[in-house]
Amino acid sequence: MPQQSVPAPVHRTVPGPAGRIHLVEQGSGPLVLLVHGFPESWYSWRRQLPALAAAGYRAVALDVRGYGRSSRPAGVSAYRMTELAEDNVSVVEALGERSAVLVGHDWGATIAANSALLRPDVFRAVALLSVPYAPRGGPRPGEVFAGMGGEEEFYVARFQEPGRAEAEIEPDVRGWLAGFYAAFSADTMPGPDAPDPHFAARAGTLRERFPAGRPDWLSEDDLDVYAGEFERTGLTGALNRYRNMDRDWEDLAAFDGAPVTQPSLFVGGTRDASTTWLSDAIAAYPATLPGLVGSHLLEGCGHWIQQERPEEVNRILLNWLASAPVRTSQSARTGG
Repeated sequence: MPQQSVPAPVHRTVPGPAGRIHLVEQGSGPLVLLVHGFPESWYSWRRQLPALAAAGYRAVALDVRGYGRSSRPAGVSAYRMTELAEDNVSVVEALGERSAVLVGHDWGATIAANSALLRPDVFRAVALLSVPYAPRGGPRPGEVFAGMGGEEEFYVARFQEPGRAEAEIEPDVRGWLAGFYAAFSADTMPGPDAPDPHFAARAGTLRERFPAGRPDWLSEDDLDVYAGEFERTGLTGALNRYRNMDRDWEDLAAFDGAPVTQPSLFVGGTRDASTTWLSDAIAAYPATLPGLVGSHLLEGCGHWIQQERPEEVNRILLNWLASAPVRTSQSARTGG
C-alpha cells in the first residue's frame, strides 16, 4: 500500500465481556489488532502503530484484560485464554469491523494464536512475535513447570501462587520492571556463564539475578510509562494470565494438537530463550502453521523484539501484510 499521512493516535475504550477494553488507534484501512505480552501494555507497539498507519492500515493496540486502563476482574479464572480471545472479538465488533489480522508478542502471541484457532471466522491472519505457536497437548502445564529447575525454581512456577510474585515486585515496581526488561534484552542480558534469570533459588527472589543496566531500547521515559501504569494497577491482573495455564489446558482439550491454518508469520530473536527453548515448536511449523508465509530469526535480538528492532520488525510485518495470502484472506472477508 502507498504511504499515507499519519493521523495522531487516538485513545478510546470499548465495551468488552469483563467491562472496558482500552485501545489506541491510528490510521485507516484493514484492521490490524496488536496484542502485547507480560509485563507491558499497548505502549509496546508505539513504534508499529505509525508505521502501519502510514502503510494504509487501521492499527489498534489494546491493553489486555488486567493491564492499563482495561478492566481488571477480581477472579483469577477471568484471565483464562477463552476469555481473552473473546475480548479480541469484542474489539473487532466494537470497531464496526467484521475481521482483523492479529499480531501478538510474548503472551500476546499465544493469545493471538488461540484467538485465531477459536475464531477463524473473525481472525483471518496471525503474526507471532518471540513466542512460537505450540498446540495444546502433553501433560498438565503446572506439573511440567513444577518439575523444572531442580534445586531452583522456574519463574512460571513461582508466578502460580497468588500474591507471591506481587510481594517481590510491589516494594519497587520500577526497579523490578527495569531488571526484568534488562534480563531478556540482547544488550543487557546475563552472559552464558551467569545464572539464568528465568530461575531463582527457592528461598530467594528473581530480582537477585536481574542485571543492573538499562537496555538501549528502554529510555527513562519509556520506563516511566510502564512503571506508572503498574504502580497504579498492580501486577495481579497481569500475573493471573500465568495462573490459568492449567485451566487453558482443560478448556482447549478439544483442540489438542490443532493447527492454526490461517496465513501466519513468526519473528523471533536468536538470543531469546523463548525461541531457543521452543525450537522444536518452530521445527513443527509445517504441521502446526500450514499457512506460514514467513519465519524470521533476527540475529542478536532478545525477547522484546518489536522494541529492540522496530525498523526490522516493521519491514517484516508490512511485507507480510502485503503478501498475496494475507491480502487474499482480507479481501475474501471484507469483500474488498
